[in-house]
Parts: sequence; C-alpha cells; structure tokens
Amino acid sequence: MAKLTKEELEQVLQELEIHKGRHTELITVYISTDYDVNSVQKQLEAEKSTAKNIKSTTTRNDVTDALDKIVRHLKALKRTPENGLALFCGNISKVEGQIDLQLWDIEPPSPLKTRLYRCDKEFVLEPLKVMLEVSEVFGLLVMDRKEAAIGMLEGKRIEVLQKMTSGVPSKVRAGGQSAARFSRITEGLTKKFYKRIAEEMKKIFFEMPKLKGILVGGPIPTKDEFLDGEYMTNKLQEKVIGRIDIGGSDESGLKELVEKSRDILSDQEIVYEKKLLERFFEFLGEKPDMAVYREKDVRKALEYGAVEVLILSKQVEKKLSKELRQLAENIGSTVEIVSTDTTEGEQFNNLSGIGAILRFKI
Repeated sequence: MAKLTKEELEQVLQELEIHKGRHTELITVYISTDYDVNSVQKQLEAEKSTAKNIKSTTTRNDVTDALDKIVRHLKALKRTPENGLALFCGNISKVEGQIDLQLWDIEPPSPLKTRLYRCDKEFVLEPLKVMLEVSEVFGLLVMDRKEAAIGMLEGKRIEVLQKMTSGVPSKVRAGGQSAARFSRITEGLTKKFYKRIAEEMKKIFFEMPKLKGILVGGPIPTKDEFLDGEYMTNKLQEKVIGRIDIGGSDESGLKELVEKSRDILSDQEIVYEKKLLERFFEFLGEKPDMAVYREKDVRKALEYGAVEVLILSKQVEKKLSKELRQLAENIGSTVEIVSTDTTEGEQFNNLSGIGAILRFKI
C-alpha cells in the first residue's frame, strides 16, 4: 500500500463522498499511527457478534460481509502503516437487492491521530478532509510570567505539547522582604523560566522538518522580554513570524493566538509559493542548464535522477501529474504543487505548468 499524496487523497475522498447507504451499513475504520492493527482486527471480530442483533436481514448481512472483508484485509497486514490507516467498506450498489461490496484502504499523507469505528449511512471523512488543509506546521507559544503553554497547529487542529509553570511569586512580598530584594528574586526566577521555555521549544521544534513558523502570544511586556532577550536559538528565533498580544497562557490562549494570527497564517503559503517560483524563474534566467520546464525535458531529467525539486501546477491534468509525481518520488525528489493564485503561479501555469530545478546538469 502506497502512501497517498494530498492530491490523490482529494480524489479518493470525492469518490467516497458520493456513496450513501440505504441504512447504517457503510463502515469506517480509522487506525491511528500508534495503534496496533491486530488489536483493531480483534475489536472488529467482536463487532460481528453485535451485528447479529440488527433486525433488518439485508442490513445485517451487508454489515457482517463488510466486517469480514475488513478483518481479512487486516490479517494480511503485519503492522500499522507509518501514517496510520483509514478503511472504508460497504455495499455501494445503487440497486436494492444487488451487492457491490467495495473496500478502500488509505495510508494518508500525514500521520493519522484518530481512532474510530463507525457504521453509518455514509463514510466518515472529516479526519482526512482536515489533512487536505495541512501543508504546514506552526509552532505555538503562549506565556506570561506565571505559566506557558507550547503547542502545534496542523491545519485546523491545535495540539497542546507542553504546559509549564514558573514558580515566580505574586507581587505580595513574603516576610517583610525589601522591594529591591523581592524584585531581584522575581527577576531571577523569571529569567530561569524563560530559559526553560526556550529549552523546551528547542527540544520540540529544532529538528521538526515541516515547521514553517512560530507564533508567540502573551501580554505586551512578557512575550517581548522573552523574544528580545534572545533566549531561543537563532534558528528558532528566525522562524518567529508573529508576536500577538493576548491574555491567556493556557490551552484557551493557544486557540486565541491562532484566531488572532489568521492573516499571518494565510499569507505564509502564498509567500512560500512565491519564493519557490521566484527561485525557479531565477534559475531559468541565470542558470538555464539547471532548470527545465517542457514535459519531455522534465521526463528526461527524472529518468537521469537529476531532479531536485519537481514543480507542478494544480491545473496540470491529474493523470499526468500523478505519473510525474511517482517518477519524482522514486528518485527522492521534492514535489511541490503550486496554485494559480499568485502572479508567479499564473505565469508558471502559462509556461507549461510543469518544471524542475535540477541537482546537476544533463
């Protein structure tokens, strides 16, 4: 089973969306990346006993047949695929009384975090639809002097990764301490807290290949003290794409941070796309032997293993796009799909919609 690209997943979802059951006979199974496929197989075996209680003979048979088909499929798998597994099975015949039992097995393009078994009139597609929006991962940090929460934004999903507290005392001084001494203590504890936050950020995000940017939120002085104090490594500091004024420093603060950063986030994909195409056009103009754009030349470069980055417009015919992507993946090339929402994207599509930046001259 091959891992689907986002474009391939989109096509499969469009197909699955069409199918509707007459009764609750279409089965959806999601197996998350960290869950044992054998355990799911046993659970579904148990579901067959439950299915015997379905009153309608036709529905009971359809559900039992679909469960049998899924269980047989799972028995052939030795382990859960790297990104998890989504299975859809059911009688999709449009004619009542006829049987057209079909099974779809999908390894999605990014890790599946959902575990689910459902029998319904339609397939449950939402967890996979969300993945179509996930082209980038953003680091999130909300903080004040008392606490901090570190999270990650994938598509529309916000995941809390770490919660921290500082131990910095409140403004009421204990034991008649002088204002100056109390201030020194709190400042020292605050700086230690900032260092701990920076260490956690480094642990989580430093080696994350899909990280496109970091958003930092908090009260005006706190987040600025942290960022301007250069507690984070230069690599992560350069990834900070927004500092947002918010009040919360917990899970609700992460949601507020994302909500207030919508404009920044929507710009990021466009900026990335523009930079990629600017690089391609720059190669074409200044190093023409290191970039190609005609289909026959791109194919030749792929055959030679010379493609570093294959660029395809979303407007390219789907069958051709899939074929070229497969060739590129076989030689370890990066594949980038670009829209026509920018001037550069439109220009690229008008050129041919197919291009490659090369690893070496051919």
